[in-house]
Amino acid sequence: MTPVLRTERLEFIPYRPEDEDAFVGLLRNAEVCRWMGQDLVPEPDLRTLFRAILSQVYPQQLFDIWGLWLDGAYAGHAEVKRTGNVDGHELVAALVPECWGQGLGTEVVRGLIRYAGDELGLKEVYGLVGAENRASLALCERLGFRHLRDSVGEDGTVAKVVVVSTAEAG
Repeated sequence: MTPVLRTERLEFIPYRPEDEDAFVGLLRNAEVCRWMGQDLVPEPDLRTLFRAILSQVYPQQLFDIWGLWLDGAYAGHAEVKRTGNVDGHELVAALVPECWGQGLGTEVVRGLIRYAGDELGLKEVYGLVGAENRASLALCERLGFRHLRDSVGEDGTVAKVVVVSTAEAG
C-alpha cells in the first residue's frame, strides 16, 4: 500500500476519488505540461487515467503515486515508479504553478528520494527533465543528481536523464 508521507510543509496522500478534479486540473494546465515535457491530454483521457490509479494502480500495488497537499490545498502530484526510460525507478513530480518558486519542488524530490531509499531499498533513482527546464535542472544539481545522457523524443525534444544515489542525495 502506498503510505502517507510528510515533509516539512507537504503531505503526500494517496489519491482519493474526491481528488479527481484537482488531478485533472494540474495535468490540463499548459504551463505544467510544457515543463513536464508532455502534450496536453484531453480531459476525458485524464479522467480515465485517474480512475485507473484508483482501480488498478493502488489495488495491484503497481507503483507509488500521491497527491501533494499544502495546508489542506492540492499542491501537486508525485510518483516513484519503474519506467522504460531507465533501468530502475524514476521520480515524477509536478506542482501547481501557484506553488512554484517556494522551495516545494526541492522538498518533494527530497521526500521521494528518502522514501525510495529508506522504504523501497533503492540505491539510486532517476529523473527525466526537459533540457529547457532550467529550474528543475538546477534543483536536481543542488540535490546531487548527475547527468547520464540525453533522451531525444520523436518530436525532437531533448530531456536530460539524471541519477542520484539515495544515500548521498542532498
